[in-house]
Amino acid sequence: MAFDKATRRKRIQRIIRTKVAGTSERPRLSVFRSNTGIYAQIIDDTAGRTLASASSKQVTAEGGNGVALAAAVGRQLAVVAQEKGISKVVFDRSGYLYHGRVKSLAEGAREGGLNF
Repeated sequence: MAFDKATRRKRIQRIIRTKVAGTSERPRLSVFRSNTGIYAQIIDDTAGRTLASASSKQVTAEGGNGVALAAAVGRQLAVVAQEKGISKVVFDRSGYLYHGRVKSLAEGAREGGLNF
């Protein structure tokens, strides 16, 4: 049985979500990547609330390419999280490969002060 990319990603995403859950002490940093932008949220799964978010629509980056923009989104998310007292998170790549924009966002969040 052949799977397309979207079905494969949903399957991987379901597997990841069974293993990775955000708590109030260590919330989940979830990444969504589209063709036009990248979005990140810090989520407390026990309460079902989004604690902080950032997107490429809110941030501008020098260079302007996707990887630089993703790093800027990661740094912006780290600033918002620090203001709300969040320093430790669990990284949820949402089935995307840890490469390119997803990796850049994670490294930008680490530069901003998030630990994961």
